[in-house]
This record gives sequence, structure tokens and C-alpha cells, in this order.
Amino acid sequence: MTEAKKIEIAGASGRLGILLPGMGAVSTTLIAGVEAVRRGIAKPIGSLTQMGTIRLGKRTEEKNPTIKEFVPLAELDNLRFGGWDVFHDNCFEAAVKCEVLERHLIDEVRPTLERIKPMSAVFDPRFVKNLKGDTSNVKNSGTLMDKAEQLMRDIDAFVDRERVDRLVMLWCGSTEAYLERQPVHEDLAGFEKGLRENDPAIAPSMVYAYAALKKGMAYCNGAPNLTVDIPAMWELADKTGSPISGKDFKTGQTLLKTILAPGLKARMLGVKGWFSTNILGNRDGEVLEDPESFKTKEVSKLGALDYIFQPEIYPDLYKNLFHKVRINYYPPRGDSKEGWDNLDIFGWLGYPMQIKIDFLCRDSILAAPVALDLVLFSDLAKRAKLKGIQEWLSFYYKSPMTSPKLYPEHDLFVQQMKLLNTLRYLKGETLITHLGNEYYDF
Repeated sequence: MTEAKKIEIAGASGRLGILLPGMGAVSTTLIAGVEAVRRGIAKPIGSLTQMGTIRLGKRTEEKNPTIKEFVPLAELDNLRFGGWDVFHDNCFEAAVKCEVLERHLIDEVRPTLERIKPMSAVFDPRFVKNLKGDTSNVKNSGTLMDKAEQLMRDIDAFVDRERVDRLVMLWCGSTEAYLERQPVHEDLAGFEKGLRENDPAIAPSMVYAYAALKKGMAYCNGAPNLTVDIPAMWELADKTGSPISGKDFKTGQTLLKTILAPGLKARMLGVKGWFSTNILGNRDGEVLEDPESFKTKEVSKLGALDYIFQPEIYPDLYKNLFHKVRINYYPPRGDSKEGWDNLDIFGWLGYPMQIKIDFLCRDSILAAPVALDLVLFSDLAKRAKLKGIQEWLSFYYKSPMTSPKLYPEHDLFVQQMKLLNTLRYLKGETLITHLGNEYYDF
């Protein structure tokens, strides 16, 4: 075990405002779920902050407080929600249309949902082409910088209206068209010039992130969009003391990959091929029908296995791994996604075996507790004066952001150890390495 110093953490008193660009399935499931938990209607299953414990000290000491007892997190009763969307529906109407939650549950929390109405969004159809319906709830006037300033005024109005003391922004909007780093992204001065000149390489999600970071807020990126994973945003986050994290909520198929792949590698079992296909019928599936949006998601989903298996270090086991990912829009399935995986593996003396997985999951049900944990931990990071990239939150992301000089860690269990040790570090507790030399004579 490793000794750690204690970090000064400001208290979590007062209200925490959670601002959500994109108020569809994930956002409404999160908001309705938090209200249901507040009322004692349901349990916050899947949320580490609400149900998880953390071991302190030696195993023989049996000290296992809940995480929310151990570190000062915002109480659910003190959360206030707001956000933006291109659609005009309030959160009750959106939740009904998304059909994630049963209608009787939505009706029980209806008053809370109805009072949350989306502010007009920053939108560019070049980046999300497959949205259907009335998408007129948008900011139309001015440059991208003007729109960023309008977002900041929206934030100020939300603070006044909800009387919140702290803020976190969490992107729950659509996957944008694939975008690589370009010159406008390389420094803050150039980025701000690009905002004023409507540079086409600045996506709407970047405008939201810029507004949030200028206000000193933490920003979490729940989609695979480039957004804050650029030098300009790193510079701004450092300047304003803002925590940032991303990318892409780790749910469904990729969650299972980051659980199973480390086990195969730990036992030195080889993998020749991993074929993954999905069907889903929600708005996310519709958006991903566009090849440019799908490419953004594909890059995010493909990356995990390369980093976990490290084929350059283990060429006999993984050098020729064939990895394919498919996503198919199938409206009858709604938010109940189905993911099939076929793994061709090999063991002792090269003898082949197969693993087949059929995961019938609910995308937004898996994403909502991830979203809750991210906003609560990001608020904690802000109060602990942690700024910039929060790699310890990689536990929640498909494509984790890291320092530019580091490769991302995708192994879920390494990510979990990093998260828990970060919490121990913040509280001045001994870090746990699982060496166990204090129990044995070596």
C-alpha cells in the first residue's frame, strides 16, 4: 500500500446544476430516475456513487464505507436539471416519445419533468444529418462566438432561476460527423478566432464546451465527438480550473468487451477474430445511419481491443486479430438494443474455441447511472481543484481521454482501481495496490 497526502476539498453544500445539451432518451431517463429515487419509488441500480463501497486500509480492518459517505458528493435532493435541444418537447413529452421508461413511472414524476423545458440549441445539420421532425428550437443569429455567448447567458439565467451554487455540463446529444484535429483546434487564440469567423471545423458540441469552460464549469463528453479532446480546450480548462472528461459513455457491447477482453489476456488466450453487430431503434440508431456519424462511433468502439490486447507486445496471440463492428438501425427495437458478439479464440497448442454473446440491453438504462456518477464525480473534482483531463473517470468511457503522451487504459478493472485510488488519494487514505505483503512474510 502507498501513502498519500490529503487534498483540501470544498464542501458539497448548496445546489448543483446539471446542464444537458441534448434532452432525449439518456437525459430524460437520468432526470426521471433521479426523481424516482428521491421519492423512494426505485433504487439507483448501476450507480457507483449511490450504491458502491470503497475499501480502506487492510482487509483485516473491514472498513468499507459507501462512497457517498467517504467523499463529499452532492445529494440527489440538491440536483437541478436544465438543458438545450433542437426539439421543443419538455422532458415529460420527450420521455414519453423515447419510450425507455414505463408510462406509469413517467406519470409519477410528471410534474418534475414538465417544468424542464429545453432552451434553444446550437445546431449545424452538417454534423448531425439524420434528425427528423421539428428541429426548429435553435439559435439562428450571429457567429459561433455569438452563439457561445448566448449559451453563457442561458447558463446565467439557469443559475438565477434555479438558485444553484455550482454547475456541471454533460453532453447527452447526438454523435456528430467524424472530425479530426485541425489547425483551428491547436490553441485557444486560434479557436476563439475560429468562433468569430464561423470556422467549419468547429462543431456545435465544441461551442457548448467552450461556453461551459469559460464559465469555469466541469464538462463531460458522453458522445465520441472530438469536442474537448483538443489542445485549445485543454488550454481553456487549465486557464479556468475546469475538469474535463470523455469520450462516449461506456455501455452495452463495449462494456462487455472491456470486462471479457482483460480476462482472456490475463490467461494468455489468443483471439483471431471479434465480430460485433448491434440493432437498435432509438434516435441514436437513426443518427448513426449516416456514414459520417457512424465513423465517429466506429472509431470509438474499435479502439478498446487494440489497447487491451497490445498486439505489438503479444504478436503470437493478437497480431492478426480481425475486429469488425456493425450498427444497424431497426426501429421496432426502440431503446432496447441487442448486441451480438462472436469471438474466435485459441488456447493450448493453438486449438480453436468460440465464445458467443447475445446482450439484450437497454441503452439509456445503462447510460443514466453513468451520467449521474460523472456529474457527481466531476463536481467533486472541481471542488478538489482538479483541472484539465480527469483520466480517473475513464471507467465510464469507451474512448478515454488521457494526457497527450499516454495511451488510454481500457481494462475496466484497471480503470476501477484508478478511480478508487483517486478517491483514497483525495481523502489522504493509503492507496491499495493489492500486493498484500503486509499479510505475508516476504
